[in-house]
Amino acid sequence: MLTRLREGTPDAVREGRDEPGTAAPDAVGAPLRIEALSHSYGELRAIERVDLEVEAGEVVGIVGPSGCGKTTLLELVAGLRPADAGAISVGATTEARERLGRCAYMPQRDLLLPWLSALDNAGLALRIAGVRPQEARQRAGAHFERLGLQGFESARPAKLSGGMRQRVAFLRTLMAGRPVLLLDEPFASLDAITRAEMQSWLASVLRDDRHTVLLVTHDVEEALYLSDRVLVLSSRPARVADRIEIARPRAPDRAAAVTSPEFTGLRERALRSLTEAAQ
Repeated sequence: MLTRLREGTPDAVREGRDEPGTAAPDAVGAPLRIEALSHSYGELRAIERVDLEVEAGEVVGIVGPSGCGKTTLLELVAGLRPADAGAISVGATTEARERLGRCAYMPQRDLLLPWLSALDNAGLALRIAGVRPQEARQRAGAHFERLGLQGFESARPAKLSGGMRQRVAFLRTLMAGRPVLLLDEPFASLDAITRAEMQSWLASVLRDDRHTVLLVTHDVEEALYLSDRVLVLSSRPARVADRIEIARPRAPDRAAAVTSPEFTGLRERALRSLTEAAQ
């Protein structure tokens, strides 16, 4: 069974240990520091001297023009790509291989394995880490009610809605037990109504969670609603064009939050910064 799991398993999930793992979704967030980070693809300069400090348990949204290097930034933080210059640390960890062990990366597509149930997909990171199937199901299943998945444990991905597939993918990311979550456009494939529902859901999960989160999104409203701070990147090569602090606490009701005068002002600032950054 483990052999079959490894076949077709996404690279972002495949990293793990051969011995029984101890991954758990309640890992305490770790501080994240990026200093003078730069990266190129051959002669194409993608990122230019980006600096960022993220406190443990903080959520930072990252927005910028298409193709500016947002996904590349997440891959550099996770240790999936080597940086040309600069330094990245997750807690006291600076080496790329060690950072990979402290970051859980959720790509744009859910990448659920079609032959596995929702429960087995959610526990996939545990299985790859060597946890026995029954224990992995028990540990993942303990979070199904909290994430609105109760009753769908046996459903295959084809039978799940887009929003439910994203919840399973998010739980799989949590079950990796890493202190830093790297979320790359997690709701990009969803329709507007489902996306708004998922934003409300994720906001409630992050309020109860202690992970450090970098959230890449093209949706300015989503970034402002879900984050403690928002980083606006310029067009390629990506530089920091603006840093927007979000006042807390915010109205728990999404509709009330995004229509408040304070939120509207921040949205206009972010859109103005994006327009200027793209020029």
